Amino acid sequence: MSDAKHRTVARNRKATFTFEILDRFEAGLVLQGSEVKSLRAGKANLQQAYVRLEHGEAWLIGANIAQYPQAGPHNNHEPERPRKLLLKERELTRLDRSVREKGLTLVPMELYFSGAWAKLSFGLGRGKKLHDKRQTVKDRDAKREMDRARRGR
Repeated sequence: MSDAKHRTVARNRKATFTFEILDRFEAGLVLQGSEVKSLRAGKANLQQAYVRLEHGEAWLIGANIAQYPQAGPHNNHEPERPRKLLLKERELTRLDRSVREKGLTLVPMELYFSGAWAKLSFGLGRGKKLHDKRQTVKDRDAKREMDRARRGR
């Protein structure tokens, strides 16, 4: 989905392997100027990130957005600071209920620009067990073999 209106900056590729994603959400981010510049340069990592709900607000924790060298030491940001997510109150209530009652986790999937706005796509996920991960690998390998056989003809 990399076109002029949707430009991916970072993707958490392990998310779908580690978690079974039940629902997806999109949220805006509250960022500083140097963070936006760094994101536009593609300097972000979501591998250790997660979303936490606290006091009726959603926060992106552990995402690493590299410092922007041209910003200087006094105008730069902390690379792994918590970043507030912009969601509607109705969405926050629904997410809070799901996380509390069902024991689900909020997993960041993709960080991208939609037009001029930085957005985070995250999923409501349940952790996979070891046998589920093995099945995922088997399915992926089987699909790869079928694609190879189809191309070979």
